[in-house]
Amino acid sequence: MGIKQVGEGLVDIGNSGRKPTAQEIKKYNLKLFKWAIDGVAPVVNPKNPVRSLTREQLQQIFAGRIDNWKAVGGPDRRIDLYTRDKASGTRAVFWKKALAKGDISPGANFVISNGAMKAAVASDPAAIGYVSVGYIDDSVSPVALDGVIPSRETVKSGKYPVARGLYSNTRGGPEGLTKAFIDYLFSPEGQQIAADKGFIPVR
Repeated sequence: MGIKQVGEGLVDIGNSGRKPTAQEIKKYNLKLFKWAIDGVAPVVNPKNPVRSLTREQLQQIFAGRIDNWKAVGGPDRRIDLYTRDKASGTRAVFWKKALAKGDISPGANFVISNGAMKAAVASDPAAIGYVSVGYIDDSVSPVALDGVIPSRETVKSGKYPVARGLYSNTRGGPEGLTKAFIDYLFSPEGQQIAADKGFIPVR
């Protein structure tokens, strides 16, 4: 939406959770500014000993085909699934890059935000959900995916692949107030705001 809006001159800055395609860049003469990265990690309750899954196991869990923690080395306990609604950008990244666009069980519990997801998983020993990597703290435990632990460092280096860039795009080079705002995004203060919102700064 943001890419098309800025390309058609409706806005001065078009934000997007994906990199514009080469075709879009050429068509609209876009300049891209990637100011943060959003990594999305599966998380479990700290009381759950399961700390590593293969991508296939994760897909089977979210599809509801694996429904007991015992099947993946945990306790003999039913798995409680938590997910976000379809409008969520966090869900979109997780569904596409971790679940390979696979099914999410209709029995999953819906939560409305990263904060609500963290609270739900923190209070349910049988839970599995997902949050932006910047939201991970001691209340939830990240789950390694195919042996790679999701962290700010592994997302930034590209080792952990369930991530997306956050872009502000302009038509041609930014000028005036638009340039001032883009510059602010990359300033120490702007990058700190990105970090405070749970994203991974690029600087």
